Amino acid sequence: MKNGPAFAAMLGAATVLLSGAVQAADLTPVAPAPAAEEAVAAAKSPWQIRVRALGVIPNDEGSVNGVAGSDLHYSNSVTPELDISYYFTDNIAAELILGTTSAKISGAGSLAGIDVGKTWILPPTLTLQYHFTDFGAFKPYVGAGINYTFFYNESEKAGFSNLKVDHHVGAALQVGFDYMIDEHWGVNFDVKKLFLETDWSANHSTLGPLSGKAKLDPWLVGAGVTYRF
Repeated sequence: MKNGPAFAAMLGAATVLLSGAVQAADLTPVAPAPAAEEAVAAAKSPWQIRVRALGVIPNDEGSVNGVAGSDLHYSNSVTPELDISYYFTDNIAAELILGTTSAKISGAGSLAGIDVGKTWILPPTLTLQYHFTDFGAFKPYVGAGINYTFFYNESEKAGFSNLKVDHHVGAALQVGFDYMIDEHWGVNFDVKKLFLETDWSANHSTLGPLSGKAKLDPWLVGAGVTYRF
């Protein structure tokens, strides 16, 4: 057969070309399956932070032992505040708030017009929250937890000395929402109620040793920026 060698040569060339095509196909990157891409996109960090401007609005109530009709007044304040949240699930999260502020203490009722002094307040509060996830970018939540309030750097007005406000453990309730602009950034509004009643004492140059109850029960009203990692 005259065409035998030519046919064999053509068959060999076709085999080489086919082998190269198979090798090239093996080197082509395999695109991830759509399900895998969705799983990666759905994976979120459990951590979130917020930075807020926080208004502290205490309840004006208290007493001085042995002084009939006595009451206490505490000043409002505004302070920066940081909170850190950890999401156990899309709905359940824990939040810790950190911030410090000061409050002026003065007499009220039968002690109206008497300035007692000032104390700094550090009220770290830990809440367990439930987040509603059925409203798109609007994400409301409710929470409840515990607060431990430190009072420090007390200072007295003229006539008073040795002002001391005791640290206190109390409950906290919370309601708020995030409005997410994108998957990471959002704005936040939050309201907490702390249940805070503690003991205080001071010396007065004329009245002598004084003590009583300070029932602050403050509202913490905050607005700020949310970042979800």
